[in-house]
Amino acid sequence: MKQSLALVSLVVADYDEAIDFFVGKLGFELTEDSYQAEQNKRWVVVTPPGSAAGLLLARASDDVQRAAIGNQAGGRVWL
Repeated sequence: MKQSLALVSLVVADYDEAIDFFVGKLGFELTEDSYQAEQNKRWVVVTPPGSAAGLLLARASDDVQRAAIGNQAGGRVWL
């Protein structure tokens, strides 16, 4: 059975700042940006050109999540 990893969540402070960084500076493609009214959130996916895998940019929703921004791998190498 073939398996693959399609999305990895990345907690960010702000959707638009993260989009600007990944798309504007790193050359990723904005694959999806849709508002989820029932959760008052956006579903934002960016992908490197030609890749089937992408990053789900998830805006931090509380203090615990905000504290993880920039340290999501606990100080280890990530991706």
